[in-house]
Amino acid sequence: MNEYKSGFIAVIGRPNVGKSTLINHIIGQKIAIMSNKPQTTRSRIQCIFNTDDAQMIFLDTPGIHKPMHKLGEYMLKAAEGTLKEVDAIFFVVDATEKFGGGEKYIIERLKSSTNKPVILVINKIDLIEREKTLPIIAGYSEKYNFAAVVPISALDGTNVENLIIETKKYLSEGPQYYPNDMVTDQPERLIIAELIREKILHLTDDEVPHSIAVDIDEMTQRNNGDTYIRATIYVERDSQKGILIGKKGSMLKEIGKLARPEIEMLIGTKVFLDLWIKVKKNWRNSLGAIQNFGLGNE
Repeated sequence: MNEYKSGFIAVIGRPNVGKSTLINHIIGQKIAIMSNKPQTTRSRIQCIFNTDDAQMIFLDTPGIHKPMHKLGEYMLKAAEGTLKEVDAIFFVVDATEKFGGGEKYIIERLKSSTNKPVILVINKIDLIEREKTLPIIAGYSEKYNFAAVVPISALDGTNVENLIIETKKYLSEGPQYYPNDMVTDQPERLIIAELIREKILHLTDDEVPHSIAVDIDEMTQRNNGDTYIRATIYVERDSQKGILIGKKGSMLKEIGKLARPEIEMLIGTKVFLDLWIKVKKNWRNSLGAIQNFGLGNE
């Protein structure tokens, strides 16, 4: 009989390399939000994947980047702090992007802050010719002593199964930390807030995406079995409030229309989603505001 293994795996990399897409594919459910905008993930989302002989707990960390404000400092601290606590690390890179300052910065952080096995995950191989993969592997392997290198496509699942098999090699015998049917330790309210924030990221441009936070004020089951959810979207400027409301409320309606089906899928009931917008000036530089939004409690 095989021994049962368990362990924690940090998923790190520059913003937009596909970390959240990979985690969502592995666990087969949408927990980590996805966007092509930097700094989409703001806190460590803990996702749980079970096989017959192992339990893997993935930490989808904020993208490692040089901080511009207190929120950025928190995000970097969360990402780097994770490296000291885990059993293995996925360093996810984008096969379509050249090695640059962001990758160099992360490798320097790995060299200085961890001795844990690092698996280089080369994502988006579906977007390049096959023969280009080997030079990418060789280039990265010159710069760091990776425990393993696994090229994948998180979007279509290519080679993700082999990544899981490879990961098990670096886990020790250990207990099952979470029940089989549990896919995240995050509160439902946080995931709902993140789903709403994701839709805003998709629908807006320029400075708006980075200056929003979403707070769930009320979540109540009604007599007919539906769920009433009131959420407040915080922005930093009045002009941003106008953008999110849109002409005759069109943008706010669109945000609700896109978020509602995914929230219903998550909680298993029909949802009445009541969205409000408030201005909280310069909240990203306020430690109190960051903590109120559940971003600074780790």
